[in-house]
Amino acid sequence: MRLSLALLLIAAPLGAQITQSGGAPPSPPVAAKRPQVTKIHGYTRVDDYYWLREKTNPEVRQHLEAENAYTEALMKPTEALQKKLYEEMVARIKQTDETVPYRRGEWLYWSKTTEGKQYPTLLRRRVNKGEPEVLLDVNAMAAGHGFFALGGVNVSDDGNLLAYSIDTTGYRQYLLQVKDLRTGAVLSDRMPRVGSIVWARDNHTLFLTTEDSVTKRSDKFWKHRVGTDSTTLLYTEPDELFDVGASRSRDGAMIFLTSYAKTMTEARYLPADHPDDTLRLALKREKDHEFSIDEDEGRFYIRTNKGAKNFRVVSAPIATPDETHWKPFIAHDPAVKIEDLDFFAGTVVVSERQNGLTYLRLIDKKTGASHRISTPEPVYALSLGNNREYAADTLQFIYNSLVTPASTFAYAIESRQRTLLKQQDVYNYDRARFESKRVWVPARDGTRVPVALVYRKGTPMDGSAPMLLYAYGSYGASIDPTFSPTRLSLLDRGFIFALASIRGGGELGEPWRDAGRMMKKMNTFTDFIDVAAYLEKHRYTSADRMMIQGGSAGGLLIGAVVNMAPDLFKAAVAQVPFVDVMNTMLDASLPLTTSEYIEWGNPNEKAAYDYMMKYSPYDNVKAQAYPYMLVEVSYNDSQVPYWEGTKFAARIRATKTDEKPLLVKANLGAGHGGASGRYDRWKEIAFEYAFMISHVPDARLTP
Repeated sequence: MRLSLALLLIAAPLGAQITQSGGAPPSPPVAAKRPQVTKIHGYTRVDDYYWLREKTNPEVRQHLEAENAYTEALMKPTEALQKKLYEEMVARIKQTDETVPYRRGEWLYWSKTTEGKQYPTLLRRRVNKGEPEVLLDVNAMAAGHGFFALGGVNVSDDGNLLAYSIDTTGYRQYLLQVKDLRTGAVLSDRMPRVGSIVWARDNHTLFLTTEDSVTKRSDKFWKHRVGTDSTTLLYTEPDELFDVGASRSRDGAMIFLTSYAKTMTEARYLPADHPDDTLRLALKREKDHEFSIDEDEGRFYIRTNKGAKNFRVVSAPIATPDETHWKPFIAHDPAVKIEDLDFFAGTVVVSERQNGLTYLRLIDKKTGASHRISTPEPVYALSLGNNREYAADTLQFIYNSLVTPASTFAYAIESRQRTLLKQQDVYNYDRARFESKRVWVPARDGTRVPVALVYRKGTPMDGSAPMLLYAYGSYGASIDPTFSPTRLSLLDRGFIFALASIRGGGELGEPWRDAGRMMKKMNTFTDFIDVAAYLEKHRYTSADRMMIQGGSAGGLLIGAVVNMAPDLFKAAVAQVPFVDVMNTMLDASLPLTTSEYIEWGNPNEKAAYDYMMKYSPYDNVKAQAYPYMLVEVSYNDSQVPYWEGTKFAARIRATKTDEKPLLVKANLGAGHGGASGRYDRWKEIAFEYAFMISHVPDARLTP
């Protein structure tokens, strides 16, 4: 088959492709320098691009539009490849599909996607009878909006009322609405900036959390009577380090309000069948005490790190839940992190993490006997599915791996038999043609870092294969090795995908998290650099074929490592990157800043300032050669404002010594997660993949 000229040009780097196709490479936008001078700790800080945060300034919008025009011009030779990648993704995915139903009360609930439509439809029907009812037609709700996302969705116990929240800008400020499922009418109840949505047992009282309009810190807890103007503020969280969230026990008996910081927790409660009772304190906050609380059979169960770095579980009477009344339930095992507990009538399910892998342990409440659900592969991801029925004797769990599509099983608790309910349909995919494995990479201090790999069988291990290396490494979050149907478009072109579980994440438990935060944050970046160097040294890939990618705090990672070790990477994709660390963390009025003082440090303290300055990407741009870069920002991003990546790109362009193009792609109608519609998201992925492929020498353009 003959390839088009546009596809043939992909083998040349961006910029050179423009010249080869008959045009001179366009010049990138140049942001004006308007120095903003601040003094702190005896230092003078000069920020030439501070003005880019002025969102209402027309020049800012014009600059972002100029960035988009430049990126579009440089990526024009890849348009045919983008189209091909997108068409592959769409052809591979079952577009009209349904999720596995789950039971709640007398109803089964599920969602359906339809070919050609961006969003799902939420459905239900009565158990064993009746036609499906539409709860929410998200496509109809999204009509006229460039962005649309559902937040919380919660049905009252009697099944009559649906409380849900929506975001139409991408800023993640959700508006509460209530729908009467008997009539289909959307009621007049509204609450802006809502987070948690919890029903009381009376079926007309809602408990809600809301966030501050400026800082976006969830700080208030409310009681609202549906259909009335009765809304009562029950609690305001005064500490800027803390947010609040509400939940309800699976047996429906107890409502909890949790105040949580990065390393501290406090909990309050009230009975779900007495919504007018006073909110009571269960456990007060203590420095470095993290815990979660639940209720079962009239007792509290507390997952606590007190005297247990990777957590243990105790129970306590509801009337006296303080530490003096704690009774051991699950002992601490330093090798196993207890991540979560789920209580059912006869069983407790413990979500565990050991040696970088996930496990589900079932404990018989009568006998105390326990077992883990077995797993067939050495590298995988395992989690509970939707299980809303407290009295269930069968549980849903979800299993997948880098080579196994997401699979939902029913697990009979007593017999331990599993039944596959659904495996994600992936057209033209032959699992036998792919393999995955895990390698342990020694970091510079001797720590072993796990890296999961997936590739087509027969991929050469002589340094000639291109690689996409991905990582996150912050907040104790774990990025598990899951299946991606879109990723196959890279694997089919000879790429190896590598997922590095670097320090700062939670894959190896709480010590792993602590080894990559605060005054040990540099470990996150050096781990990633050491992983890249190892993979190149051992001929999985080479420096001229190494692509790297990360988003949000993972974008901080990408920004840091291209400053520290640019020669290791051919191209980098930084998605909504948190790269202006110092300016953001010095501005307490910005969303999320204050609550993150105990994740990164408070730069108002000199010791923290000096340490954070060592890695803050915007503050460490150097006069050196950089990899090819794509920086993606979103105009309505509330988590990492658009100006962070925009400023970072402007400073690199003004400082670097090479001629390689640096692209900025600004989504002017979305937020932190990018496009909200699934087809739009696939187009974004195709764009990113085309950028990567365009920088691979002798790239394979077709599968």
